[in-house]
Amino acid sequence: MSRIGKAPITVPSGVTISVADGVATVKGPKGTVTAPVPANFEINNEGGTLTITRPSETKQDRAQHGLTRALLFNAVTGVSDGFTKVLELRGVGYRAEVAGKTLKMALGYSHPVDIPLPDGIAASATPSTPTSENGLLASTITLSSHSKQILGDFAADVKGRRPVEPYKGKGLRYKGEKVIRKAGKQADKKKK
Repeated sequence: MSRIGKAPITVPSGVTISVADGVATVKGPKGTVTAPVPANFEINNEGGTLTITRPSETKQDRAQHGLTRALLFNAVTGVSDGFTKVLELRGVGYRAEVAGKTLKMALGYSHPVDIPLPDGIAASATPSTPTSENGLLASTITLSSHSKQILGDFAADVKGRRPVEPYKGKGLRYKGEKVIRKAGKQADKKKK
């Protein structure tokens, strides 16, 4: 039995789950999320607890058991509490702001980088504050959504617009992300 698949999911009040045609629809105060449910999988919602039972012990059913439970858990968590990702923008002259449904950034290019916010994603940006790491300035971009998948895809797209460079550490990174720094040419001259 899958350790993840057999774990029950607690359904908070205000969240409703319906399954039809291989798709589970989870509705809550923050929105609606759908998750695929493999054929013949049983989903029981009794007393605010959701359990998933697989039809057989075949390799494919065992593999899909934990995945189905994880997708449903993320859907329930998303519509009740939501998900948040925080990006840090480091570099002198780098800026970020949210104007309407657009994330506007200055990333050291000759042009501004404007990214429209997809439906279901809310963003906010804080002004630059000094940091202890090399004295670079950091703006913080906070992204939130009810869908973990949409949020992760959009955060990766934003981060990919200016990846962190390894010498000075400038660029976009997730909050708490460790970046391996390179010493540069001066360190090589000292070794000789």
